[in-house]
Amino acid sequence: MNLAVPAARSPEISVHPTAIVSPKARLGAGVKVGPYSMVGDDVVLGDGVELVSHVVVAGRTEIGADTQIYPFASVGHRPQDRKYHGEPSRLIIGERCVIRENATLNPGTEGGGMETRVGNDCLLMASTHVAHDVRLGNNVILANYVGIAGHCTIGDNVTFGGTCVVHQFVRVGNHAFIGAQSMVDADVIPFGMAVGNRAVLSGLNLVGLKRRGFDREAIHSLRAAYRMIFSSEGTLRERVDDAAQMFAKDKLVQDVVEFISASNGRALCMPRNGAHDEQA
Repeated sequence: MNLAVPAARSPEISVHPTAIVSPKARLGAGVKVGPYSMVGDDVVLGDGVELVSHVVVAGRTEIGADTQIYPFASVGHRPQDRKYHGEPSRLIIGERCVIRENATLNPGTEGGGMETRVGNDCLLMASTHVAHDVRLGNNVILANYVGIAGHCTIGDNVTFGGTCVVHQFVRVGNHAFIGAQSMVDADVIPFGMAVGNRAVLSGLNLVGLKRRGFDREAIHSLRAAYRMIFSSEGTLRERVDDAAQMFAKDKLVQDVVEFISASNGRALCMPRNGAHDEQA
């Protein structure tokens, strides 16, 4: 990333006359800062970043190349956490993200690793919230009014329907789908589909798997392992161990096994009445 200081003096950078950009901020080539936006001292904007208008970027925030941020987004202000006491934590946003109107993203805290991170190619729709110490993977979609509470870990290619809420410290695995208006207070397995208040596992995200090009054999094995893991025979630990052995060469199944094994005693989102995966 090519950085220019001070930003407003570079012919490659467009700063609207009503915008306020700190001379200490570092702006890459082709950055556009729209009307009435504000950029703080410790902000880094990568090449091609665009703040459309009325965007405020504060704190120790780094935004990756070609990310677009829309009006009234609040990016990098102090966390909404009473345990925060001014420590120099960071917010890092990846490349090619789209952050829509009224979204709020907060930096990390000392109790959570000092960093909030958003991956590449994410879409955060209007009025979404990414709290302190969250880890958001690549290609994640948060529909309108989704709130991700502190310390959550969201995998790659996860999609949230509108008005979802995710409880603190929850993990959501790669390629999962969370239905609209869900309240998620337990971990959701990779490739899983969860819905409800409180959310229950309603099957596998079969539509997402097919759209992303997973082959039929891999999906068939994953479905068989899902039924095994979430059957009523024996304990969950025994069923997970059986799936690990039976599907030792199936990467998708092993991703699920590893996710569950790494739960460290956390609650796992489970099916309500046995294992079903016919829902799209």
